[in-house]
Amino acid sequence: MLREVNLHGSMSAAARNLSYSHSAISQQLAQLERETGVRLLEKVGRNVQLTTAGLELVRNTEAILAAIERAESDLATSHRRAQGTVTVAAFASISRSVLPTALVLLSHEHPSLQVNIHRYEPEEAVLRLVSRQVDAVITDSFPGTAAGGHAGLHTTVLGTDPMRGYLPLGLDPDDTAAIAVVPWAMEPPESAAAHWALRVCREVGFEPQVAHVSSDLLFHLRMVERGLAAAFLPDMLMREMQSELQPSRSLPVDQHRTILFVARSGAEQNLALNAVRQAVLQAMEHPEIT
Repeated sequence: MLREVNLHGSMSAAARNLSYSHSAISQQLAQLERETGVRLLEKVGRNVQLTTAGLELVRNTEAILAAIERAESDLATSHRRAQGTVTVAAFASISRSVLPTALVLLSHEHPSLQVNIHRYEPEEAVLRLVSRQVDAVITDSFPGTAAGGHAGLHTTVLGTDPMRGYLPLGLDPDDTAAIAVVPWAMEPPESAAAHWALRVCREVGFEPQVAHVSSDLLFHLRMVERGLAAAFLPDMLMREMQSELQPSRSLPVDQHRTILFVARSGAEQNLALNAVRQAVLQAMEHPEIT
């Protein structure tokens, strides 16, 4: 409970996440303070924050949870095959283009393993992983942006996906002047993708006219196809949609996002998670598999 308060920033948020009442959380943490003999929480306005002693206890909690994950992984290894149920959180484009193929592969190679896919934005997905609401996260990261990682997580690189800039259909893709005056579609400003896109534009020498904001990259593609906006789009999406749009050579063509598989520390050797990771990797490397 103390860890959840630290993770979510308030006792109310921790209570919602754990499906407890606020009073139950408050009583349990008060009992924990009595047992430890030190103050673990202090009021800050209408919320609470952890004291130094509280933060130290949470750091130890991370080590304990990692040990539990390793114990569960070791126990699963005794079965000698991937089985059970795992829940994977993933972003939209890989959920549509890669994961269905990966699930088909898993159904053939590991019939005793059930994989449930949940669609979340990257930041929320990682938070749910840390809170043990999902077992793994498939997410992306962008050059020059902070990873925003949490303690107690293990990350594996699955591959890279080129990101290219596209001008609205009907314009010359190489029109250098157009990139600064056309409207742009971008992801929400707080996202790593938006930070990366803005940096790329500014390094080229212009401030993009951001008119449309959405985390749905398929919407960005449709806006480009209708001649309504420019956008940065991943090759994974362009292959999925069999798009024949040509990227602009006025924008960098050597940029990419990195696709990551994230699990809790201690669970990286779990047979079920390893099976999922390998299936996703195979589906990414051979998208023609059906």
